[in-house]
Amino acid sequence: MGSSYDYIIVGSGIAGLYAALLAREHGSVLVLTKGSIDDCNTRWAQGGIAAPIGAGDSAEKHLRDTIEAGAGLVDEEAARVLTSEAAARIEDLVRLGVPFDTSEGEIALEILTESPDPAHPSRRLPPHPEPIRGSSGRTGGGALAVRAVRALNAMTDEASEYSCRHLILATGGAGQMYRVSTNPAVATGDGIALAYRAGAEVTDMEFVQFHPTALRLPGVQPFLISEAVRGEGGVLRDVRGERFMPNYDERAELAPRDVVARAIVDRIEGTGADHVLLDVTHLDRGHVIARFPQIYRFCLDAGLDITREPIPVSPAAHYTMGGVRTNVWGETTLPGLYACGECACTGVHGANRLASNSLLETVVFAQRVVQRTVESPGGSAPLRAGAVALSEAVAAEAGVPTREAVQAMMWEDAGMVRDAGGLSRAKAILSAWDASLPAPTDRESQELTDLVLCSRLVAEAALLREESRGAHYRSDFPEARDEWRRHLVFRGGARN
Repeated sequence: MGSSYDYIIVGSGIAGLYAALLAREHGSVLVLTKGSIDDCNTRWAQGGIAAPIGAGDSAEKHLRDTIEAGAGLVDEEAARVLTSEAAARIEDLVRLGVPFDTSEGEIALEILTESPDPAHPSRRLPPHPEPIRGSSGRTGGGALAVRAVRALNAMTDEASEYSCRHLILATGGAGQMYRVSTNPAVATGDGIALAYRAGAEVTDMEFVQFHPTALRLPGVQPFLISEAVRGEGGVLRDVRGERFMPNYDERAELAPRDVVARAIVDRIEGTGADHVLLDVTHLDRGHVIARFPQIYRFCLDAGLDITREPIPVSPAAHYTMGGVRTNVWGETTLPGLYACGECACTGVHGANRLASNSLLETVVFAQRVVQRTVESPGGSAPLRAGAVALSEAVAAEAGVPTREAVQAMMWEDAGMVRDAGGLSRAKAILSAWDASLPAPTDRESQELTDLVLCSRLVAEAALLREESRGAHYRSDFPEARDEWRRHLVFRGGARN
């Protein structure tokens, strides 16, 4: 056994680092991350952080917006915690020195107008050893409890085991399951996979949010082009130059994310291109540059002046609504194991995340995790009745699993438009790949193993959910069904 700490936090995005800042007041802290400290989704966040701090806004309005966006699956208790504690967490960030945009000496507020998300005030945030597996021991009551984590130093290839009183997963999402993603290469679902293998419950994995407009340029990381660009008058055209959104929805470019994303996919398939065009060249150049300085600079650095040329865009996997199931204190179903941020599923997003709630969720529940370890350590979320395990992995001839193969298959068969045929194919192939993968020995093989497991969780959940709800769309079940107003929960080791 290596060194011992009070807290081990896996992940260095806003959830992990905020938890670390708070935890250091209560004990020793070790942060494990598999890349540079800023190699995370937080660095790429653009849409601001939601908080009801403007005149005329309130936590109750924010709560209603959040519940409406979640398509019937939001956990109201968790959402109430999120919205009622938002203002206090913004004050904490200000005290920590977060450089929020300001207007006349106050935090700058922006009314979000994305439809169907109801408007609510928000403001914009400016801008290792590798986890392998958790160790557990028995508590006095006989339940498994997390006691240690084993990590591989990617620079030395040396494995070490660190013991702890509290293990906090803040590893981010799993956007790298898909061929096109706004997530960086590190977003491979490691924490979700780690928790599932340890026997924790994972839920809502079928709900993956696809952003409709990500920059598509050869050799350039897909970069999120905010809905606000369309809100300011940007129009979508296919590669032939024809505007198409009015043909799909009366709200045209202001239709909900999922509607716009599916319309773009349809036009891409209809034209044989890999993108459509988001055109702002008809808008005032100075206004575009002033309104979207980050987007303008990023595209200009990539050789594209968006005030003179349309922006090539396509949908991209953006946010994982599902994850490790927690209660409102960030406790998982394993004592001693906590989760916060995108790897966790607190229930606040339901089937579709309200814009700008993701950054808020990270700080609200990171704070609650640390508070819980101080006030009532050693607890856990109750097991969910009806939780099942993944189907048994069955060896079969399915080719060699690679990251690119997983991404291509998930994009085609478990992406924005799903049906039983594609999902069944994905389930079978992923099962065969899972059975064929050897035990991981380095970062690359560990990430592939984790991607395959997370992809299995998505595909099997999506196949089971025979309806369309929120970000989950089944072309063979295009309507929501009341009997599916419930959560699908997987637990490693559960009996089917």
